[in-house]
Amino acid sequence: MAKQTLFEKYGGFSAVSKIVLDFYDVLLDSDEVGPFFDDVDMPRLIDHQTKFIASLLGGPASYTDEQLKRLHERLELKNSHFDEVLDTLGDTLKRHGFSAGDLALVNEALERRRSVIVCRDVD
Repeated sequence: MAKQTLFEKYGGFSAVSKIVLDFYDVLLDSDEVGPFFDDVDMPRLIDHQTKFIASLLGGPASYTDEQLKRLHERLELKNSHFDEVLDTLGDTLKRHGFSAGDLALVNEALERRRSVIVCRDVD
């Protein structure tokens, strides 16, 4: 029998969609990262983020490192921005019942992508 993915364990796209909406409720109010979302087509971004989070959880969607780099390079994100997003996602996942072990797995998956999301020229 195949091992259950985190995507399946936590309720699939329906649950991930709720997580992403809660996640953005916090991020949009952030003084540090909130301005990145000014003038952004939020329904489109939420759709993409839902697919991205689903992919981190072992769901059917996927994004290549090249796609992630292309989507983020113009933003000139700093490590501090990435850290805030990582912390906010962790807090959101906790509120949605993720165990500490599962949070660690998601964190590791995101950390592996830090170098393609964060601009290397900015501290």
